[in-house]
Amino acid sequence: MKIKIFATGGTFDKEYDEIKGELAFRDTHLLEMLSIGRSRIPVDIKTLMMVDSLDMTEDDREIILKNCNNSEEERILIIHGTDTMIETAGLLARGNINKTIVITGAMIPYKFDNSDSLFNLGSALAFVQMLPHGVYIVMNGRYFNWNKAIKNRELGEFEEIIHC
Repeated sequence: MKIKIFATGGTFDKEYDEIKGELAFRDTHLLEMLSIGRSRIPVDIKTLMMVDSLDMTEDDREIILKNCNNSEEERILIIHGTDTMIETAGLLARGNINKTIVITGAMIPYKFDNSDSLFNLGSALAFVQMLPHGVYIVMNGRYFNWNKAIKNRELGEFEEIIHC
């Protein structure tokens, strides 16, 4: 079973630009991360865009949707910024794609000490292989149905929405 991985940017792939003194994108770190993690899962990586999710447009989300629809693989992992991953997940869910789609990201860039990106990538790869068709958010070692997740900005982690 080959897993399609779409890179879209987000904190996950940011790194420090010494010249400008700010976080910026160069390229995805996914190949390096999979090598470091000694992953033996067959994957096909495609970079769709490299944007901060706060700058992601509806056109960008449509590109993600189109690529998920056109993917031959039934199991898809999307690397995405945490600020708007739930919005993208909602669009994908409304698209009624008959595949397992997992969206993950990071609170701290891969290139920084104490990054959560390797852990989130490994968790997402495990969950995308096991979950039934649907759209999910995977963060902090947990999976959430896309419409049951919320980013707790005070704690810097995702939590499940519980309706009383």
